[in-house]
Amino acid sequence: MITPIIELKDLTFAWPKQATLLDIDEFRLDPEQSLFLKGPSGSGKTTLLGLLGGVQLAQSGSIHLLGQDLSQLRASARDRFRVDHSGFIFQQFNLLPFLSVLDNVLLPCQFSKLRQQRAIERHGSIQAAAHALLTQLGLSDHLHQQLAGELSIGQQQRVAAARALIGQPKLVIADEPTSALDADSREAFLELLFAECTAAGASLLFVSHDQSLAKLFDRSIDLSQLNRATRQSEI
Repeated sequence: MITPIIELKDLTFAWPKQATLLDIDEFRLDPEQSLFLKGPSGSGKTTLLGLLGGVQLAQSGSIHLLGQDLSQLRASARDRFRVDHSGFIFQQFNLLPFLSVLDNVLLPCQFSKLRQQRAIERHGSIQAAAHALLTQLGLSDHLHQQLAGELSIGQQQRVAAARALIGQPKLVIADEPTSALDADSREAFLELLFAECTAAGASLLFVSHDQSLAKLFDRSIDLSQLNRATRQSEI
């Protein structure tokens, strides 16, 4: 039987002294699968991604990543598990502007020996892995030593993608990564993201409010329909 990359069951979450924000009966993402998750404002998207990253814990139910129950890990172990197995592309990219492009991409390998080992096995060194990803994502060599804060929005986005993909994490989570791009740039970026996830054997959870992108993915789900707390608040 295939072990899901993500498996949620009977999940509930509420911030202190607030109504239930997430109430999800069941959700799963299988290995090497791409999933479009429509995340409109107020649907609990940001909180769900925090739970998947182990930043918060649910009040009830279970979250399994690669078969591991996150609630059974201490906070430090959840942090290690996240960096070992997940690559995040944030809406605001979260690059360190005072570091070079190359150093930003290498950050996951500084915190994860597993991703460092995978990068070395595939490319010979972590530096070679970073250069290869950046080149494949359309950033030429002369930009690799430039400060990340000096790049255009589109270039920063590609750096964020390379950072998420280095060391072949089994799960890539992209949170509104194309919101700042025009249609042509968005299409090109998605083609590169799909290709790199396929090469790494990674599953892709892509969160966006842009329903026009859904047809490009293996599956599509609307979080406001998946989340019973949202549905009940609308009644």
